[in-house]
Amino acid sequence: MAFATRRFVRAASSSSSSSAAAAAAAAATAAAKKLLVKHVTVIGGGLMGAGIAQIAAASGHTVVLVDQSDEILKKSTKGIEESLKRVTKKKFADKPEAGAEFIEKTLKNLTTSTDAVAVVHSTDLVIEAIVENQEIKNELFKRLDKFAPEHTIFASNTSSLQITQLANSTTRQDRFGGLHFFNPVPMMKLVEVIKTPMTSQKTFESLMDFSKAVGKSPVSCKDTPGFIVNRLLVPYMMEAVRLFERGDASKEDIDVAMKLGAGYPMGPFELLDYVGLDTSKYIIDGWHVLEPNNPLFAPSPLLDKLVAEKKLGKKTGEGFYKYK
Repeated sequence: MAFATRRFVRAASSSSSSSAAAAAAAAATAAAKKLLVKHVTVIGGGLMGAGIAQIAAASGHTVVLVDQSDEILKKSTKGIEESLKRVTKKKFADKPEAGAEFIEKTLKNLTTSTDAVAVVHSTDLVIEAIVENQEIKNELFKRLDKFAPEHTIFASNTSSLQITQLANSTTRQDRFGGLHFFNPVPMMKLVEVIKTPMTSQKTFESLMDFSKAVGKSPVSCKDTPGFIVNRLLVPYMMEAVRLFERGDASKEDIDVAMKLGAGYPMGPFELLDYVGLDTSKYIIDGWHVLEPNNPLFAPSPLLDKLVAEKKLGKKTGEGFYKYK
């Protein structure tokens, strides 16, 4: 019996070893198929684009930041330099020399250009972070698709548009996905990685790996309106507006209630003003077109009125609240 048991254990061990070897071989094959992103092109030198370029350069990637004018890019670069100084104060508090070296290395990895077509010839990943406009994004991707190498992955940082519709403007639907970062990019740890029905597993895994390489914690989501965070957050903010519109509670009390009762750092009206009322309106209007019968996506007369009056929040000095 003991002899039979020993034979069984040896056989099981051999089988287990074979299975482990097979699994390791499969993993190695899958890894070989994944694209290791080294060169990144970021389109859009605004807060989001500059933030993405910063973290990519800081993690050792070669980065080209693209926008329409040198003036915009100078402003973007200056913002990145200031952001890096803030990061080093915390990260290298006791090592100023190491902090200075970190900034120098990061900036060496970063260049700028006003010619997107010229720089995509040698890039592994294109991340778009321009204005939230379907037609403008589609036109950009359609143009770049003609000049980017076959292996290049395209990704959009959109927070509200369908990734599938953007991918359909190209011939590389299998090499297209969403990378939704959060503002401020250097500080916020989350990135939503969006996989459309056409996104290949290789592309998806490459985007997940890139997200981890730049120091983020990626979560995956299908191509549903708002993905995870905004799908929950925007209807929450809109319901706060409706609560106020009905006269059920003041905006001040709603904000206090959510901060003290739910532990949120900002109330919904404070958050709306911070995000920008025009941005919130654009998102909810887009979702309403997609799902007109969904009460969560119903437009708000008060929000529409404030946007029409150019009271867009903190950036204009007035939204639901007034700012000095």
